[in-house]
Amino acid sequence: MKFAKCFLLCVLGFILSLVGNQAFSQPANFWQQTNGPYGGVVSSFAIDSNGNIFAGIFGGGIFRSTDNGGSWTAANTGLTFTFVYSLAINSSGNIFAGTSVGGIFLSTNGGNSWAAANNGLPANSRVYSLAVNSMGHIFAGTLNSGVFRSTDNGGNWTAVNNGLTNNVIYSLFINANGDIFAGTNNGGIFRSIDNGNSWTAINTGLTSLVVYSLVINSSGHIFAGTLFGGVFRSTNNGGNWTAVNSGLPTNSPIYSLAINLNGHILAGTFLNGVFRSTDNGNSWTAVNTGLMNTTVLVLAINSSGHIFAGTNGSGVFRSTDNGNNWTATGFTLTTINTFAFNSNRHVFAGSSGGVFRSTDRGSRWAAVNTGLTNTFVLSLAINSNGHVFAGISSSGVFRSTNNGDNWSATGLTVTTVYALGINSTGLFAGTSGGVFRSTDNGDNWATANTGLGNNRVVVFAINNSTGHIFAGAQGGRIFRSTDNGNSWTPIDIGLANLNVYSLAINSEGHVFAGTSLGVFRSLDNGASWSVSSTGLTNTIVLALAINSKGHIFAGTSGGGVFRSKNNGGIWSADSVNFGLTNPRVISLALDASGFLYAGTSGSGAFRTVESTTAVREREHATEIPLAFELAQNYPNPFNPSTTIKYELPQRVEVKLEIYDLMGRRVRTLVNQRQQAGRYAITWDGRNEQGQQVASGTFIYQLRAETFVQTRRMALVR
Repeated sequence: MKFAKCFLLCVLGFILSLVGNQAFSQPANFWQQTNGPYGGVVSSFAIDSNGNIFAGIFGGGIFRSTDNGGSWTAANTGLTFTFVYSLAINSSGNIFAGTSVGGIFLSTNGGNSWAAANNGLPANSRVYSLAVNSMGHIFAGTLNSGVFRSTDNGGNWTAVNNGLTNNVIYSLFINANGDIFAGTNNGGIFRSIDNGNSWTAINTGLTSLVVYSLVINSSGHIFAGTLFGGVFRSTNNGGNWTAVNSGLPTNSPIYSLAINLNGHILAGTFLNGVFRSTDNGNSWTAVNTGLMNTTVLVLAINSSGHIFAGTNGSGVFRSTDNGNNWTATGFTLTTINTFAFNSNRHVFAGSSGGVFRSTDRGSRWAAVNTGLTNTFVLSLAINSNGHVFAGISSSGVFRSTNNGDNWSATGLTVTTVYALGINSTGLFAGTSGGVFRSTDNGDNWATANTGLGNNRVVVFAINNSTGHIFAGAQGGRIFRSTDNGNSWTPIDIGLANLNVYSLAINSEGHVFAGTSLGVFRSLDNGASWSVSSTGLTNTIVLALAINSKGHIFAGTSGGGVFRSKNNGGIWSADSVNFGLTNPRVISLALDASGFLYAGTSGSGAFRTVESTTAVREREHATEIPLAFELAQNYPNPFNPSTTIKYELPQRVEVKLEIYDLMGRRVRTLVNQRQQAGRYAITWDGRNEQGQQVASGTFIYQLRAETFVQTRRMALVR
């Protein structure tokens, strides 16, 4: 028996090793999603009767947590539009999701699968708000089409807009009497007392008519969060409104409101975090300890009084002590605006949730935001001393001299910095007011705008061989400086006033511009431009990168990544999108080894599986990996099988195991000594006994001598 068991293990190990070695000889993923950075634009919450939390993500679909926000799993099967604005759950547990241009989706099985429920809605409806009354009638607030009602669980929808003079509905709320309140864009608040059949404006005392949020307490008092007027309160069912803003920042937009079991009111603001009122709105106090992103789009409170804050880029934060302290919970759904690499091969990602750093090519990311006063990072650059510079929205440039561990403001403050560039003489910052230059490591800045006019500079490219600096500005303007920024000359003949989003220069000095109509190329240092977009089916090019082979990569707004191997003559996406699950690529960057990183809108960072300069892409590479690495499985979530890849820099004993969330081992995939190299193992969703396991979240762990790494994956049957 013992011999038979050993024989079976040896056979299994041999088969698995064959699977690992063969995987790269077959068509495989060009990309793998890195393990972060954490974040995500969270636009909506819903909590069911079992305490399960659903989060609507702008660009990431819907995620579900069954452990009070401790962990999250994508619940997107059948959801064909992943920009989710609103969520609501009826008494039967049916979940409704309002999307951008996809209308409404319905799940009748706790989010396991979704189906479109749009009969009667206008085509391509954008649904900003949802509410359900005590009769189970569902109300949907839309962009430009007003309010729709369904009395048959989303089967059919009917417009109910009589008296509704503004058709952009940001918020809906229903009180205990069934009265419906609608917050609009510039029309204030409307009320219906007859189930939506007719509406009346109720704006007496309401001085700000853009209403983002509505909430009603147990006494029937209504609170409205507005664009520039703060919070308003009505104690007579909307008959009159009074501003209640003592302690709130002046003119701060109030995106979200929530009320806990004690009647305390929580307000989520733009750039100022969360405020709490314990006296019915008469006074407010900031409660932001631990809240790393201070733009809070949505708030929700569960039956235990735990508060969940959905942020503009940093995912979900949770407070278990009424807002006094906050802890981040994990999504890998942040928007990555920029990358930078230092000489130690550390990767820095600037995101909507701050700066993240990885020392192992994205296997692990850590937030490095200490000292940053604003975490919306638009640009990064690293000088020859290893100092890292971050361009921030509305806050200028910050500098770190210790690899991102701490940050301090430089001499350029208050302005938004869209682009950063570094040459041998100093640092350049592209802003809404043109270009600023610093020659003393950021301590002092001076304008360098001669010839630029009043242009917003959003991207730089520097030709290191000639020293010429190229600046891309809004409105299709490209400028060139041949004297280190002292003066600029427009060089946009042939660009036809297109928006310029990205610039790149190859080793021959050819300049490429990513625009709103594809890629343009200049072979004469910018003197003239011609379109270079053959094969580019998505015309908006947001990012460009060129590797040492001269291959050009273009990140687009909805078509993923394209590559040209012939200097921009022809572009193709046939092989360079495998594994890229988000087609909106905002940033591209290459490290010193030729690995390409892609920053997406709402899905974090991706990295190529192999170096883009490898002789045989997507095949088993001959070079030895630099470090141990366990990749995120793909696909994830999966059904019925998924592939797990890992890298070994040396010959070691390897154990790859799968566990459930209770810590019980489900399956051992690898348990043997392996040579240095890259491996791919497929798990078929079965346990050690060959039985199919149920849907759920699982942990897989790689052990290789002292190296231990774990990741999560989700099986959805």
